[in-house]
Amino acid sequence: MSLFTLSILTPERTFFTGEVQRLVVRTSEGDLGILARHEKYVAALPEGPMRIVMEDGSVRLAAISGGMLKVSPDHTAILANAVEWAEDIDVDWAKRSREDALRRKEAGSNLAQLQRAEAKLRRAVNRLKVSGMKPE
Repeated sequence: MSLFTLSILTPERTFFTGEVQRLVVRTSEGDLGILARHEKYVAALPEGPMRIVMEDGSVRLAAISGGMLKVSPDHTAILANAVEWAEDIDVDWAKRSREDALRRKEAGSNLAQLQRAEAKLRRAVNRLKVSGMKPE
């Protein structure tokens, strides 16, 4: 299978860069599969899972917490707010974060507090979902 370069960047660091066979990522329009020589494309990325088929055919899963995707025929770049490999997710911390978000959502007294609580809840639920996914 043909390869393409994938770069995943966060504000803090380069999370990943390398040659991959395939990327499946959730966009604001739905899940998108990317192969080498994909047409040019730009999309917003909400919280969601990301599946990468590596150069050797192994599959890595990651949780992404929003960002942007830019695709060209030979290079794909993801600028992410935050991203972590599934195996690195601290499940206990994610569960505590989910419970805290639910409490904050119930106690929210204004729209801004409610929106922050909902965003925190979406991130926690995504991390829990990705941590339990099986590579296919």
